Amino acid sequence: MSFRLRVLGLLMLVALTATAATAWLTLRQANRQVQETVTAGREEVSRITGTLRAYGFAHGTWEGLSPTVTELARDTGQRIRVVTESDVLLADSDALAGRGPREPSSQPAVLVDPRPVLRFPRSQTPRTSTKLTATAIADYRAAVAYASCLTRAGARVTAAADDVGVPRISTDRRPAQCEEPKPGADPPTERDLDAVRPCGTERRPTDCLQRAFGERTSSVAPPRLEVRLGVQNESPPTLAAAPTVAVAVGVALAAILGALLLSRAVLRPVRAMTLAAKGLGEGDLDRRVPVSGRDEIAQLGGAFNRMADSLQAGEERQRRLIGDIAHELRTPLANLRGYLEALRDGVVEPTPDLLASLHEEAMLQQRIVDDLQDLALAEAGTLTYHPTEVDLGELLETGRTAHHAQAEAAGVTLELEAPRPVFVTADPDRLRQVVGNLVGNALRATPAGGTVTLALAARGELAVLEVRDTGKGIAETDLPHLFDRFWRADASRGRATGGSGLGLSIARQIVTDHRGTIEVRSTVGAGTTFTVVLPATARDDSAGRASGGR
Repeated sequence: MSFRLRVLGLLMLVALTATAATAWLTLRQANRQVQETVTAGREEVSRITGTLRAYGFAHGTWEGLSPTVTELARDTGQRIRVVTESDVLLADSDALAGRGPREPSSQPAVLVDPRPVLRFPRSQTPRTSTKLTATAIADYRAAVAYASCLTRAGARVTAAADDVGVPRISTDRRPAQCEEPKPGADPPTERDLDAVRPCGTERRPTDCLQRAFGERTSSVAPPRLEVRLGVQNESPPTLAAAPTVAVAVGVALAAILGALLLSRAVLRPVRAMTLAAKGLGEGDLDRRVPVSGRDEIAQLGGAFNRMADSLQAGEERQRRLIGDIAHELRTPLANLRGYLEALRDGVVEPTPDLLASLHEEAMLQQRIVDDLQDLALAEAGTLTYHPTEVDLGELLETGRTAHHAQAEAAGVTLELEAPRPVFVTADPDRLRQVVGNLVGNALRATPAGGTVTLALAARGELAVLEVRDTGKGIAETDLPHLFDRFWRADASRGRATGGSGLGLSIARQIVTDHRGTIEVRSTVGAGTTFTVVLPATARDDSAGRASGGR
């Protein structure tokens, strides 16, 4: 994913998150307000009906109800319309407030029954319960008559339910025309007893007794009410603006803060890399960028630092190479110049030995130049190869034969260990160049009486070629530098005895171009082993036998 798409995706994520958070918080606020409205509505209905029932329970009549309705309408903000079941209007808060009556709400009316609900002790038997109900009917009639009288006289009336549920009326003053009843003073009538007596045989006698109580007291009790609340087409409650605005502002601030932090986190490393890139372009190869984390920006910073390291290392290699070349060519060229000037001035005689020495020196310089050209072509990937099927056993035998005279002159035994043919696809001339370099180095490093062994083996799909010597070995600290240009393990060796210092670098590049590897291991005082591993070429047995027969 590109950097632009990543930033765009992150910004879209911030926007979607902010939108979702706003929607969720707004919906939550709306649900909470709706729930609060519903709860408040239920509490208002319960308060209105409870107050109206308490009024009818205590006063025994609906006379004087208007002040109570006015107070309830003012406290709850509801339009209250109270009628009896026979549709007789008792009170309307609109009319009481001096405004034109509005169309009532289409919601069903709420029923209010002021008659008490009887309570029967659990210890009562059906027989005693019927007698208790008949007594309650007589007591309720008396209580209603007394409460109605007090209400009409303008006295303040309060009521409290007794153990059975019948109201016990009390007042701050008792007018003369209102006689306070005594509980149980009026015995139940025969008709009351006849009404409740059949309930003793009912499966649920309490329900039957309650119905009988209602029927026998309906003529004296205040009629049931139908209470309508609200008006038609009333505007629903609106959401409170302040919480919604606060939520929107909070989410917007969070989104802006997140965008600022995101832009800072993204642009800071980009700005650092821009400055570092300008520095590299101006030649400051020491510039690097700080890297933290594991995201794409951190990976980009790491790649930039690795690129800078590679450029710096390449620049240092180039400077070192130029210095090495100048060092390698300065002394022999100075010698050639000196002898040529001496010959020109007649200081020395042009003897055959002197001319041969000068020719050898010129050939050494030509060898260095040729090696540098080969190395440059190999590292650039333009060195020409002519791959063909090569028998490494024959190639090692050719190398042993070519170096036999040098080995005899040094008193070193040159051996070959190739028990069976191993074939690879490679350029035979370039491989001979690699083997020749390794064998020449081994012979120079091995004292008289030592042994240099050329070994060949097949390991699965790989061909393994080794050049082992019993020389003095190479120190472990020198092993990492063996393949560097112009580096020699023995600093005392000159160009005549130690080569140009480019052979191993060229050998490694040739092996790498053949999809192989070259490694070295050495023990000081015991010897050194160079190992070349190349992909082997599969051949069937018949082909191998035919090749071996030739």
